[in-house]
Amino acid sequence: MTQKNIKVAIIGVGNCASSLVQGLNLFRSQSVDSWQSYGLMHEFIGGYAPSHIEIVTAYDIDQRKVGYPLHQACCAKPNCTKVFFDLPKNQGPMVQRGPLLDGMADHMLEYAEAERFVVSQQSEPKLEQVVQHLKEVGAQVLLNLLPVGSQQASEFYMEAALQAGLAVVNGIPVFIASNLHWQEKFQTAGLPVLGDDVKAQFGATIVHRALVDLCRKRGVKLKRTYQLNTGGNTDFLNMLDKKRLGSKKISKTESVQAVAKERLQGEDIHIGPSDYIPWLKDNKICHLRIEADLFGGIPLELDLKLSVEDSPNSAGVLVDALRCAKLALDRGLKGAIEGPSAYFFKSPPIQFDDASAYQMVEDFIYAGVKSGD
Repeated sequence: MTQKNIKVAIIGVGNCASSLVQGLNLFRSQSVDSWQSYGLMHEFIGGYAPSHIEIVTAYDIDQRKVGYPLHQACCAKPNCTKVFFDLPKNQGPMVQRGPLLDGMADHMLEYAEAERFVVSQQSEPKLEQVVQHLKEVGAQVLLNLLPVGSQQASEFYMEAALQAGLAVVNGIPVFIASNLHWQEKFQTAGLPVLGDDVKAQFGATIVHRALVDLCRKRGVKLKRTYQLNTGGNTDFLNMLDKKRLGSKKISKTESVQAVAKERLQGEDIHIGPSDYIPWLKDNKICHLRIEADLFGGIPLELDLKLSVEDSPNSAGVLVDALRCAKLALDRGLKGAIEGPSAYFFKSPPIQFDDASAYQMVEDFIYAGVKSGD
């Protein structure tokens, strides 16, 4: 059977989009024999290799990106992630002007041009125009990479996806796949949705979950824990507006609480961004602490520092999530897709420990698929 590409529409051409686009072009540029070294679960998922993912359109609101080829936009300010593959600047679809709505915090206009958003003067599209464009370019999966706190903007694009007949991968902490209202809408439309809030390949949340799960499995009494994160990308700059942090704190906190033996009281768990430090750029530094009791009530204290480039850390997970979304679409699945959502995202419809979620996504990938596909 001739393999067709997975046609993806990206919403938000920020650092995560840049890392994703760089990675996809890296795979197309060479014959990758040791694909595992590039941070993926599998070389093929349902017959789809990373090189089958094709970005057919993208939306943004910054004038340095709107109207420019995607490859050029991925490298435009305020993006600051590391470049691990040089993108030909004149390639990729033209970035479309999206609606502003709540997709930008007000204070983002106050910083130096290298850091802040510069809102495009092009007219904002209506919903029907976005739907028509998605249909014209043949998009099959919509990937939401808007800034944290973009509730209205996310819901705008969810409506567009439903009307245009697209599956959705929701990479941000706006609750869609885990929200009963949106689950039912995708169920009724006969479309799959994966989410919410991408769980990085080896980031603060997955490490925190692993340690808390270890306490549970080893009979260690978890008493208190915190996770503080600092970074210098626009995600951290955006999150200086504390009003936009509600869903983010819920997403990260509940992801850790879900694997604890006993739920911690609110005063005993703190998980969330700490501050924006411009010179860190896309480097994210996590300080994590656990206080617990061992056998006999003997105290245990653990302090951990994790330093990692933030956006590539999520891009590899998105490559796998996009392929699972297309596989769900191929199989006629609808509504929230449980296994991939539980493994790839912090706030899935139902939380599972990571070992169980891993087995669920493996079962999903190979259900009805011949070995080696």
